[in-house]
Amino acid sequence: MKLKCIIIDDEQIARQIIETYCNHIDWLEVVSSCSNALHAKSFIETHDVDIAFLDINMPVLDGIAFLKTLRLPPQVIFTTAYKEYAVEAFDLNACDYLLKPFSFERFIQAVDKAREKITKTSSQLQIATESFTYLRADGKIFKIDLEDLQYAEANGNYVKVVLDDGQFTTAMTFNSFEDLLPKSKFIRVHRSFIVNKSKIRIIEGNRIMMKETEIPIGANYRDDFFKTIRIK
Repeated sequence: MKLKCIIIDDEQIARQIIETYCNHIDWLEVVSSCSNALHAKSFIETHDVDIAFLDINMPVLDGIAFLKTLRLPPQVIFTTAYKEYAVEAFDLNACDYLLKPFSFERFIQAVDKAREKITKTSSQLQIATESFTYLRADGKIFKIDLEDLQYAEANGNYVKVVLDDGQFTTAMTFNSFEDLLPKSKFIRVHRSFIVNKSKIRIIEGNRIMMKETEIPIGANYRDDFFKTIRIK
């Protein structure tokens, strides 16, 4: 499976170098190349992105500030000429910090680290069955009956899991969580929400009522959702 990448840098040459590096690695796919953070933010909010190569010194919104605005950040590899921001970058859970100019060898080390983190996050869930799965939270592993799972909500690199009798938070990406749920029972209805189809009570406009909780239906997910529940 290829990892989807976005390049965010106001310098065209810098973007071209990173894209060339990516093209040499068969499991990387550049899905967007942006000259400013605002365009990148719009793209990330409407598309699945696994890795972001992010410059720091950019007009309007710098890389550090941009990362702070993302509710669901991908794995971020900073690519910058300014070493003084490294501490703050890692405080924001950046995967790596590449100082320009960086070699292809150093680039490979960074993307390997990103892939390892993505793979590790995916493996935190055991392979889901039709009836139960396992989730890690608070230093423990919990067996979860999927019939009790109402919905899940993304929150950065964490997922809030809401059950019939409570809720908890697990550290993993939302895409990884989605991949390990049976598609016959669960559907993603929004960039930040996955619901148990059997728990849906009412659908009104772009809203789903799940017991006592209202879930939005995202514009990019609306058509697939209604096709899945066989409503035209």
